[in-house]
Amino acid sequence: MANSTVAANQQQPQAVSRIGPNAGKHGNNLPLWGNEKTMNLNPMVLTNVLSSPYFKVQLYELKTYHEVVDEIYFKVTHVEPWEKGSRKTAGQTGMCGGVRGVGTGGIVSTAFCLLYKLFTIKMTRKQVMGLITHNDSPYIRALGFMYIRYTQPPADLVDWYDGFLDDEEELDVKAGGGCVMTIGEMVRSFLTKLEWFSTLFPRIPVPVQKLIDTQMKARPRKVPEKVEEPEEPPAEGRRRSRSPRPTPSPRRTPKRSRSRSHHRERERHGPSFDRELERERDRQRKERDSGDGKGEERERRRSRSADRTQERRERRRSRSGSRERKGEQKDREKDGQGGVENDRRKDREYHKDGGSERERSKDKRSKGEAEDRRQKEERDERRGHREERKAKRSSRSASRERRHKKSIKRQVQESRGGEEKEKRRKKQCSREGEQRSHKHSRSKERSHRPREPSNGKDHGKHGECKMSQSTER
Repeated sequence: MANSTVAANQQQPQAVSRIGPNAGKHGNNLPLWGNEKTMNLNPMVLTNVLSSPYFKVQLYELKTYHEVVDEIYFKVTHVEPWEKGSRKTAGQTGMCGGVRGVGTGGIVSTAFCLLYKLFTIKMTRKQVMGLITHNDSPYIRALGFMYIRYTQPPADLVDWYDGFLDDEEELDVKAGGGCVMTIGEMVRSFLTKLEWFSTLFPRIPVPVQKLIDTQMKARPRKVPEKVEEPEEPPAEGRRRSRSPRPTPSPRRTPKRSRSRSHHRERERHGPSFDRELERERDRQRKERDSGDGKGEERERRRSRSADRTQERRERRRSRSGSRERKGEQKDREKDGQGGVENDRRKDREYHKDGGSERERSKDKRSKGEAEDRRQKEERDERRGHREERKAKRSSRSASRERRHKKSIKRQVQESRGGEEKEKRRKKQCSREGEQRSHKHSRSKERSHRPREPSNGKDHGKHGECKMSQSTER
């Protein structure tokens, strides 16, 4: 581990000597690749970052590069895009799965909020190199490498990451812990994989990706060699403490006075702490082997204590059994004495129950009689209503029949009266005809009679006859 840290410290000055790839073209200015507004982030991650209170309120107050770096040092504990347990993607597949990032969102992590904050301050090449070579926290370096992956052209990624492919500094990248990897492994995954937990990096063109894959195969990852420190023999006459020996604190950087993060402490203290634990276990084994006689005495004591506890339990059981027997005898005596009283109580209760039952039966009977009366009254009322309806109907029918008969009589009478009138008219007409015929016959007879000369009287009569004939005609 010591050699790995030395190698990492040797590599970092080499990287610092260069101000990133293609520094001569643009100087200290760092051009951006892709979308200059979204930083090529996943749309849902970006919307959650922009709407988070942490980004809008707390990070809004940070104006300089150094303030953002200090915030990363104190607040970032993983580099996953979502906080632990805030995004549920169970049962989602395809485009709704957790990899594509188009399903339900969650609480965006502080790491990605600070990553976008670094994008808003428009860092220079020197500042980006300061991030990826920082000595205080591995998470500052991780965000620097992630910034390069999102904003720099794919053809320049190998030049940026070339000096850090074998970096052995460790960090836990998963929210909640459980995924420890080195900086070198993380950088290699940035170059060879498109997915990063539940989000995606910008796509690398196929020809560039083939070149990167060939370079990664040509440069396999170096496995660090473990250097075992010689064990110091314990001083005679001095009892060793069971706690592991504390390792000397590492040299702090002159730029920062604060202690390094607990992750770097874990890295420094991890192997030595394991060795101390192994030594302590060996010592305990030796003590057990040397103290066999003491162990036998302990076993005897344990067996004696077990026998004693068994005897105590048996005594308690016998006492409890005798108490139970005495209690049963007392209960029997009470039962014998109070048998008569119990019988009397039962008789009283029986009589009480009988009286209550009689009262209940009486109440039921009275209720039944009242119900029967009410039903009979209702039936009688219904019958009376029916009879009234029938009487009304019969009276209506009788009146209708009378009216019908009267109308028939009137029609008959009217028909009879008409016939009589017709007969009378006919008789009158026949009489008038007869009279007319009789008058006509008489006029004819008069006309056939011989004329006799006469005086003016006859002449007058003849004139009258002519007038009568003209009137008859």
